[in-house]
Amino acid sequence: MQDLKIEIVKSADPAKVLALYRQAGWWEMDDNPAFLDTVSSIIESTYLFVLARMDEEYIGMGRAISDGCSDAYIQDVTVDLKHRGKGIGKDIIKVLVSRLKEDGLQWIGLISEPGYERFYQALGFEVMPAYTPFLYKGKEGLSGGSDQENKQDNSNK
Repeated sequence: MQDLKIEIVKSADPAKVLALYRQAGWWEMDDNPAFLDTVSSIIESTYLFVLARMDEEYIGMGRAISDGCSDAYIQDVTVDLKHRGKGIGKDIIKVLVSRLKEDGLQWIGLISEPGYERFYQALGFEVMPAYTPFLYKGKEGLSGGSDQENKQDNSNK
């Protein structure tokens, strides 16, 4: 593949990164110019941000969030539709996992969109059947009660 580079970066063109997010169906937001600052901050502040590019074209990305000591979570892995099926996503994951392991992080997790289980399993990830991912949606359940009481309350619903 011509001049493919997959590298860890701390800065990148936020408009090109945003285009990858949007092509993947994530962050379908308006074109507020201030949002580009948010994307820049994500790239700079993320523990590892990996970018795949050919010359100046951004064709894939992925990142890992971590405290750098114990756990890491891989997220936002995507490859431009024109370049899928060429092993670029696999290479992005390999760069992320390799660097995380070099840094001493052994617990590396991710949440996949449905349909990508085989892709991640082929790279050494396993489904965690004993765990359920959650997304905070803003409903207040944080007002008082012990963890045990809250667990019992939820089991009665």
